[in-house]
Amino acid sequence: MKSNSTEMKFVQDLILYAASAALSCLVLFTGLRLLDPNREASKKALEHKKEISKRLGRPLIQTNPYEDVIACDVINPNHIDVEFDSIGGLEAIKEALFELVILPLRRPELFARGKLLGPQKGVLLYGPPGTGKTMLAKAIAKESGAVFINVKISNLMSKWFGDAQKLVAAVFSLAYKLQPAIIFIDEVDSFLGQRKTTDHEALTNMKTEFMALWDGFTTDHNARVMVLAATNRPSELDEAILRRLPQAFEIGMPDRRERAEILKVILKGEKVEDNIDFDRIAGLCDGYTGSDLLELCKKAAYFPIRDLLDAEKGGSSSLEPRPLSQSDLERVISTTTKTKVAATEYTRFNCQSSGWSRHGDPDYVQVAISELSKLVTSQILNIQPDDAEDP
Repeated sequence: MKSNSTEMKFVQDLILYAASAALSCLVLFTGLRLLDPNREASKKALEHKKEISKRLGRPLIQTNPYEDVIACDVINPNHIDVEFDSIGGLEAIKEALFELVILPLRRPELFARGKLLGPQKGVLLYGPPGTGKTMLAKAIAKESGAVFINVKISNLMSKWFGDAQKLVAAVFSLAYKLQPAIIFIDEVDSFLGQRKTTDHEALTNMKTEFMALWDGFTTDHNARVMVLAATNRPSELDEAILRRLPQAFEIGMPDRRERAEILKVILKGEKVEDNIDFDRIAGLCDGYTGSDLLELCKKAAYFPIRDLLDAEKGGSSSLEPRPLSQSDLERVISTTTKTKVAATEYTRFNCQSSGWSRHGDPDYVQVAISELSKLVTSQILNIQPDDAEDP
């Protein structure tokens, strides 16, 4: 009887210990999940995992929590509304991009033999702001049918040691699983600029990890994964990054013919008069970028609305605004300035407000340098500035 009682007590203690251990594991597991710095992002990504798989037309792939975070930035090419026809001008660049970038992603069987042909591993689009670099990147993804991963630097940063490198690795591993894929980095100079001794250790490690993984993809010749970068300051890129971007295209300022094409694309589908002379308008917009032309058309589109409101105030009624006319565009051109000119004037105004009314004047700068040189010389010789010129 005593033996049975001892065995029963042993079994009860064993069950109690097992239950206690299971409860401890549950508490520990729950605590670790709550302390996960990427918990909210991972939860959101997990909720959209099936939706992402459905909208991308890809089977549900096995991903880790870091890839789930990056998956939120994946864009289906079918959901991109920018095509090459949506971009005015740049015909030579669009033709080169089609041959070097789009065709290998769309028809990989044509480039499967040998080492000379194959998908490009890195393409750089550079040029002044507002010339259409980001639109070209979207059009490349649309035309090639490749998954578009818009890398956001804020999503790669983490306060936890080692997480940034894991998130960078997740960008490439997810792209490899979803290939064909394009990894797009806008304003790449802010992320992969020249390495300096003053850089934070975490940023340096992230850059190194990115370049190491980028090189790793070049070992798989048939991997249809490409890094597409855009910047308006290519001189600030690290030399190692430029080596990994063998194909570089300068997206320069549009000429008169290209400006006319951009205006036609912008006003396509809008309610405009049929007799607009696009060539004349393009001639009046010398120095305008594609972005400037878009803003010009937006401002001109308000004139029909104003005329409609003025007519209503006068007692007459109209069902809809009149079509956009050429005079509307010319009025806007006469009253607005280009982005670059406006930025220069804004900088000059700030300098004048700070007391540097002649900032930028070469003669003034030369005199200031001369006076400063005299002052420094006098301080070194420990004599008065007025006596510095005496022999």
